[in-house]
Amino acid sequence: MTSVPLLPLPGLLCDDAVWTEVREHLVAPTLPTPDYGMADSIGAMADIALQDAPERFIAVGHSMGGRVALEIQRRAPQRLAGLALLDTGFRGRAAGEAGQRERENRHALLAKARQDGMRAMGGTWLQGMVHPERLDDETLVEAILAMIERKDPDTFAAQIDALLARPDATEQLAGIACPTLLLCGRQDAWSPLERHEEMAGLIPGSRLEVIEEAGHMSPMERPAAVARALDHWRNHA
Repeated sequence: MTSVPLLPLPGLLCDDAVWTEVREHLVAPTLPTPDYGMADSIGAMADIALQDAPERFIAVGHSMGGRVALEIQRRAPQRLAGLALLDTGFRGRAAGEAGQRERENRHALLAKARQDGMRAMGGTWLQGMVHPERLDDETLVEAILAMIERKDPDTFAAQIDALLARPDATEQLAGIACPTLLLCGRQDAWSPLERHEEMAGLIPGSRLEVIEEAGHMSPMERPAAVARALDHWRNHA
């Protein structure tokens, strides 16, 4: 699949900035990063991504984008030459108290965004998203905050709705037949390594790569390492 392009799929409140430096290090050809607009479901985001994608491509999804990639695989498996899932998950929202707590936490961030602005909310959200030692990296932090600030609270609300109603892909994983890479920042506190190890055990023939000294935003924290992992997997899958 060395000639097949990568389709980078962004996560919550993210855009092509997640992939800018990764692209600079990649040998693999890449497609434009989709804009989900006001889509308020993972399925709608997958449809948007599929609209402009070529007949064959490799879906590379980060965070919420990994959920979109899994939905693309469910809807159009014949179009996927490969699947790369970065710092993401596969289960639906938990039932009971845990699920309610997730809903409350997400809506608390939305309330802050509406009251204080997207950048202020991003400053709070960022604390658990990158490796703790990178929180004083002004260039990295500014790039993330500027990206968040390009979105508005209504877009944030739509994406929260999509995540709260996300499909559970547990039963889907065993049927994934295309080459699959699972990639995770070692210090990802939001989508931890253990979750990716679980996915690796459920997806036949999948490969797991760990990005050292990186949190949830591994493509922005360690773009060269992420690019190397993607190119190596793509060339040897």
